[in-house]
Formats: sequence, structure tokens, C-alpha cells
Amino acid sequence: MPDRPDRPDRPDRPAILLDLDGTLTDSVYQHALAWRKALELGGIQLSVWRIHRRIGMSGGLLAESLARETGHELTDKEAAKMKQVHARLFAAQMGDVRLLPGAKELMRHLTKLKVPWAVATSGALASARPLLELIALPPSIPLITRDDVQHAKPDPDLWLAAAARLGVAPESAVAVGDSVWDLLAARRARALGVGLLTGGYGQEELERAGAYRVYEDPADLLLHIDELGIRAS
Repeated sequence: MPDRPDRPDRPDRPAILLDLDGTLTDSVYQHALAWRKALELGGIQLSVWRIHRRIGMSGGLLAESLARETGHELTDKEAAKMKQVHARLFAAQMGDVRLLPGAKELMRHLTKLKVPWAVATSGALASARPLLELIALPPSIPLITRDDVQHAKPDPDLWLAAAARLGVAPESAVAVGDSVWDLLAARRARALGVGLLTGGYGQEELERAGAYRVYEDPADLLLHIDELGIRAS
């Protein structure tokens, strides 16, 4: 059978799996502020920096872990309500969310080179929808949200599901994220992890969590895309 230049399993065209918040959109701190207010309304007082350290986790796990720091055990009902409040408060801040530098250019470049790529986010579709409109995600690109998997990051489910939607083995995929939770999930999925500094974590933190390479933002990643084995021809 002749070689097909657009085959998704070509060794020189690894699949790219992209996180959303903090990777394509500059929205991490809006999430942190929304969580602080949601926690306060639930009777839990925490500093923003403590909340930030858990952005990138699934909402339920984030709420539970933060509540545990104060000795407050959340019921399932309380956790669900807190997630709803957070989603509402985050949506109210969408006017302050911007695309990260190079995000659109990176997506266009991957599409132009026929590199298989997908977006996988720990957020539910309802909360992710405004961000998807912001990045103008092409309808042909697979999207995996919290609604599609049993567990979100740091479990590997989202990356595994994204690779499966592209028809590639996770081991041949590159998972790009901005938090240690993204990279821990990538390691557990046996995908190659790549970190971005756009989520507020330092390079050493991301490397300890499993990042093969760390870049400043999507623009920097695009500038060095050849380091991931993606060639222009």
C-alpha cells in the first residue's frame, strides 16, 4: 500500500493534544478568582494563590481538595453547587479573557500541515463553550470535555480519549498543557508531555511533573515546533 502523506500515524507527524484554559486562552486567573468567590459563598475562605495551584484539575476534585485544606468536608450536593456557582462567576468574566499569543497561529499551522490535533479540557462543555467560540475551534477538530470521561486531569482519561478520537496511540501523541496536572495526566497516559509557562507554573515545576520541553506560550511553541518532530514537508 503506498504511503499516504496525511496518515495520522506517520512517525514524523505526531498527534498534538492541546489543553484549553491557560494553554490556548489566558483564563487561568479568571478561574482562580471565580473559585475564590464560589468557595467564599460556600463558607470556605482561601487565598487566591492556594486556589491557583489547583487550576487544571477537574472542578469536583479541585473543590474537594481546597475544602479539605480548611477541614471542611464537602457533600456531593455542596460540591455540585460550588461547581455551578464557579461556572456562573467565570462566565461573567469572559469579557476579560483573551487568546494567548500565537494560539490561533499554532492551530492554523497544525491544520495546514495536516497534523492530527485535538483539544482536551477538564472543564464541562457548558463552561468551555465561550472559550471555544473565542478560539474559533474548527468543527472538524475533536473536542474532549469533562462530560466525555469518567475522570478529568490529573487522571489520564482526557488525553486518552483525545488520542482515541484521532485514531492514534497515546504513546505517539504530544500532550500540551500549562499545569502540573496536565503533565501528570500526560505521563499517566504515556504521551509525551510539553509544558507552557502561561498557567503560572515555573519551568522546573513543569519539568518535574514530566514535561519533555517547556515553552513560554503557544507562539514560542510554534517557533520551535520542529523540536517535537513536526516538519513542514
